[in-house]
Amino acid sequence: MKITKLIGLSASVGSMILWFIFTFYNPYTHERVENDVLINTLFTLFAPACVALFGSVIKNPSLMFIAFVWSLPISLYTAMTPSIFNLFGMTSVLYLVSGILFIRDKSLRNKGL
Repeated sequence: MKITKLIGLSASVGSMILWFIFTFYNPYTHERVENDVLINTLFTLFAPACVALFGSVIKNPSLMFIAFVWSLPISLYTAMTPSIFNLFGMTSVLYLVSGILFIRDKSLRNKGL
C-alpha cells in the first residue's frame, strides 16, 4: 500500500519540478517563457500535479483519475517532444497507475487481505 502512495507522490512532485524547469530554467531556450505559456501550463500541468499530490496524501483514487484526465492532453503533446519534458507523459500515466492501485488496495483491505 505504501508503494501506491509513493508512486502518486513521486509523479506529482516530479511533475511540479519539471514544470518549474520548463517555465523558469528551460535548458532548450534559455529564455523566460511568455505569460500566456506560463498561465496555460500552470493550469494544465502544475494544477493537476497539485490535485494528484493531495489525492496521494489522502489516498483518493478519484482525484488521481481527475489529475490524469486533466493533464493528459498536454502531457501527450510534451511526450512527443525530444526533450526532458517528455517525462510529463510518464507522470500523467503514473497518476492513472496510482489511482488504479489505490482502488486495488482498497478492494484488498475490504476483503481482509
